[in-house]
Amino acid sequence: MPEAQKEGGIPLIEAISKRRSDREFSSQELPLPLLSNLLWAAYGVNRPDGHRTAPSALDAQEIVVYAALPSGAYLYEATAHQLQLVASSDLRNITGYQDFVDGAPLDLVFVADYSRMKLVPASLRESYASVAAGAISQNVYLFAAGNGLATVIRAWIDREAIANALGLTHDHQVLLSQTVGYPKG
Repeated sequence: MPEAQKEGGIPLIEAISKRRSDREFSSQELPLPLLSNLLWAAYGVNRPDGHRTAPSALDAQEIVVYAALPSGAYLYEATAHQLQLVASSDLRNITGYQDFVDGAPLDLVFVADYSRMKLVPASLRESYASVAAGAISQNVYLFAAGNGLATVIRAWIDREAIANALGLTHDHQVLLSQTVGYPKG
């Protein structure tokens, strides 16, 4: 992927003002530079010490971001800022039950990797990971608002089918899916 653009954009207060959930998407694919910027804004590395654009309790960095595109499903490798193919089939049809997102070019899937949370008590891992995924999804919302994109977060998803398709282990839990694309019409 091209290097993410880390300067410019609209003022934060304007992005917050424009932030919204959309349920109608164009099927137009996102250009690679835009996808690169989106993934970096979501959960990229923004400091030399490896910290990310969204917080994580005890810096566990437990959220793994997958990008489901027409060409397949990809793991976002934040440190290298690259996409790694994990499934060569189009998984967008299993990333949620809502048909209003059919045809949208991108579904992000946020997965908790509990093996990264050894310092967090087991009883708190799901809630901590859910907070981190929420922060990442808000980054996506603000990026979308600032770049003329539509997005919606979805929790009504087939977690088991997604986990199987991505080859996840028992240490992983699918938390959320977020559809992103250009607004329809």
